[in-house]
Amino acid sequence: MQLFPSFRRMFLVFTIGFFAPNFHAAPNELLVYIGTYTKTEDQGIHWLKLEMTTGKLTAVGKLAGQKNPSFLAIHPNKKFLYAVNEIGNYKGEKAGGVSAYAIDQKTGALTFLNQQSSKGGAPCHLVMDATGRNVLVANYTGGSVVSLPVSRKGRLRKASSFIQHKGSSVLKPRQAAPHGHSINVSPGNKFAVAADLGLDKVLVYGFDAKGGKLTHAGFAKVAPGAGPRHFAFHPNGKFAYVINEITLTVTAFVWDEEKGELGELQTITTLPIERGKGMSTAEVQVHPSGKFLYGSNRGHNTIAVFSIDGKTGKLKAIQHQSTLGKTPRNFGLDPTGKFLIVANQSSGDIFTFHINQDTGEVKPNGHSVKIPMPVCVKFLER
Repeated sequence: MQLFPSFRRMFLVFTIGFFAPNFHAAPNELLVYIGTYTKTEDQGIHWLKLEMTTGKLTAVGKLAGQKNPSFLAIHPNKKFLYAVNEIGNYKGEKAGGVSAYAIDQKTGALTFLNQQSSKGGAPCHLVMDATGRNVLVANYTGGSVVSLPVSRKGRLRKASSFIQHKGSSVLKPRQAAPHGHSINVSPGNKFAVAADLGLDKVLVYGFDAKGGKLTHAGFAKVAPGAGPRHFAFHPNGKFAYVINEITLTVTAFVWDEEKGELGELQTITTLPIERGKGMSTAEVQVHPSGKFLYGSNRGHNTIAVFSIDGKTGKLKAIQHQSTLGKTPRNFGLDPTGKFLIVANQSSGDIFTFHINQDTGEVKPNGHSVKIPMPVCVKFLER
């Protein structure tokens, strides 16, 4: 077929534009929000600047006045931030709090909007669903999960759904009652998955984002006494991983998004040595590439690095890197997958590590800041 010159040019422009990949320029810097435990009114949520060329961290600001704003979540529209208030008494109720903040789009500064009850004691983890309509919370002492609707202006409404976990497991008194330790929304936004340390179960709930409703859908068991803590889905939506706090292991699952089912694939240690006294795990995350998994070991004070088999989802240990501090309660992988930032709770410091994109190994790059009792690391690209 022959095309007239002008039409040929239009045809080429259209086809190149249609099939060319949509490259997104890497940001020059990111904001990094740090949730903390608070001993004084002067402590609270901190925000830092991360330079993406060097990994340098610079303290920018802090919002004080809230009790234990430990774990954080950022709204998909990047305009709001939410924090659990890890307490046991909320206005006379045996519950914690959940707080909403507006984010200044120029500076990253936070403005308090409102607070609601978490309906259970010591809320320790929260996420937002993909639509931005709901904040989902796991209560540790309360052993429960809850969904809180979000208004268009970012404010939290009262709970639309609450589920109390029931039962116990083998390790008494640690597992004498339920302890909800995390909650995550599935890749298709159809299910919520909650790891309960006290039950040795990863519970699956049907999730209706429009109504903010949670309904029982099933569960997967881990080894008795393992103590499942945090959970991460693989970017491909086919695999998932839970890190077990007590036995210092990671359990890999295959995930069925249509049925909301988890099938165990493997359980692997996070340590290069035998488990010692005072050791436990904390955080687990999958690299944006889907090729690597990272977990933190408290007491051993290391980041465990695993490669992920792309076909099977199984793990292979490749590195154990010192976190350069004590009690790595949490860490974050920046959205580009270039840096890992670890929060050492007991030593009160934040360190940046560079990630080798080919091997997944992490290496300290000499940049750090001091923050009292850091608990959570979250990134925001402006």
